[in-house]
Amino acid sequence: MSTTVGTQVGRFVWHEHGSSDREAAKSFYTQLLGWSIEVWKPGEMDYPMISANGQTHGGINAIDPAQGIPAHWLGHVLVESVDETVARAERGGGRVLMGPIDMPEVGRFAIIADPQGAVLSAYQPAGEGPVGEGTFVWDELLTTDVEGAKRFYGEVFGWTAADMDMSEGATYTIFKRAGGTDAAGLMRKPEEQPGPSAWLTYLGTSDVDATVAKAGELGGTTLMAARDIPNVGRFAVLADLTGAVFALFKPLAA
Repeated sequence: MSTTVGTQVGRFVWHEHGSSDREAAKSFYTQLLGWSIEVWKPGEMDYPMISANGQTHGGINAIDPAQGIPAHWLGHVLVESVDETVARAERGGGRVLMGPIDMPEVGRFAIIADPQGAVLSAYQPAGEGPVGEGTFVWDELLTTDVEGAKRFYGEVFGWTAADMDMSEGATYTIFKRAGGTDAAGLMRKPEEQPGPSAWLTYLGTSDVDATVAKAGELGGTTLMAARDIPNVGRFAVLADLTGAVFALFKPLAA
């Protein structure tokens, strides 16, 4: 394994939007956040890649409506071995939903559901792997079993967990990968929030409120209005016009 890849183990390195209306998703996000689209292997793979700040950060995948899979954002976590990661996930009570699969020139991956049903991908790159930052800024697990999630992801990805006291007695957990670097967030899913446990992808923006307003104009839906996280930044949770849920985030100025 190269040094570059080795230093990224346990990190979310790629995000993929999946829906039955890929063209609608492309139009929504390019207008909302100023992303551009670069097609990888046109005429062969025809895979639209999200480009921003001079780098590619993710992709937009088409889902067959007959599969019954809802629109979503999927995060890919870089691992040393997909097969070993899958084995640990299954021992920990998780399920393999797809794979492991080899993608020529890209790498090997598998899509995994944790014991509470939250879904992500384990990804073993064929080369250096993607390194883009600043577009997909955070990933957060909302779960019905916080302690179970700590055990599962600790066993599967080697993440450690550090708890933080939040307002009104709430606790927020930071998953950390090797070297103590932040990997993702974890919190208990509010009882009033519908749906199963799930991973939430945060997209960076320079103005959360203006972006929320723009999303509404483009057919999106606000699920949680913009609000401040003391000493952290401002965020909002939305669904795009295909139904995929995501969050917007702007950190406090340094």
